[in-house]
Amino acid sequence: MTLPKFAYFKGQIVPYDQAKVGVLTHTLNYGTGVFGGLRAYWNDSDNQLYLFRPLDHFRRFLDSARLLCMELPHTPEQLTEVVVELLRKEARREDTYVRPLAFVPDEQIGVRLHDLHSDISIVSIPMGRYIESEEGSSATFSSWRRIDDNSIPARGKIIGSYVNSAFIKTDAIRAGYEEAIVLNADGHISEGSAENFFMVRGGVLVTPPVTDNILEGITRRTVIQLAREELGMTVVERPIDRTEVYLAEEAFFCGTGVQICAIAKIDQRPIADGKMGPFVGKLRELYFRIVRGMEPKFRAWNVPIYPSPFKG
Repeated sequence: MTLPKFAYFKGQIVPYDQAKVGVLTHTLNYGTGVFGGLRAYWNDSDNQLYLFRPLDHFRRFLDSARLLCMELPHTPEQLTEVVVELLRKEARREDTYVRPLAFVPDEQIGVRLHDLHSDISIVSIPMGRYIESEEGSSATFSSWRRIDDNSIPARGKIIGSYVNSAFIKTDAIRAGYEEAIVLNADGHISEGSAENFFMVRGGVLVTPPVTDNILEGITRRTVIQLAREELGMTVVERPIDRTEVYLAEEAFFCGTGVQICAIAKIDQRPIADGKMGPFVGKLRELYFRIVRGMEPKFRAWNVPIYPSPFKG
């Protein structure tokens, strides 16, 4: 991975190697922090980098911080401005991932959420595919269960909770799969290790509800809107049994990192004919046009990084 040249740290953009914390930092010792993930997409014909839905991402980021009793003075608009400045400073002209982090810089022992300080860092790195086989990945059902809302709320991107995802992902990779599908304590599908899950069954697009211990994903919200309004699909949010997925016509993961990733087989069982289905194919085509600023109807979702106007 190519390290950034710069970071937003302690209220200003500094060289990346100056953005440092001590080993006693509270977040490092106890996982008391939250993070976000945004993508910016390069459009060669526009000579422009488009940041996708930053205000929505930063609203969720600040909501996640509130779950940990963090008091941050920033607004989504202010954080978006920081990212624009940071990406310009980096002179990014390629697909890019942006990582905001809210952390507790206090260097002290004692597990708690109260009477602590909070700060924010933001960095960016070049990023292409999260899963190489986006057009037809393999997955397995994980033996691990998704964390429960009354343990660590999955709707917040809380640093400590991602140990759960690490167990899930490593076991799947070591077993020869690219991803895993995780069940909640009730035995219903929750999500992937770090992605939301959808399936098509009986011509209906189905996804777990937000009460089944899932991240309330921005890409998930995007998919639901596009499926209903642009692709004419009925979308249902309901609990999903494990064996339903084996009988699905199509299945896919979605998220900022994974983007739209078709699932071709689960536990060595092919989904339908074991290839990316027609709905996922159309969805992927539309999604990638939108994130690259190629669909005028959805330009409000795209923030251009460089000072040149949208075309069209």
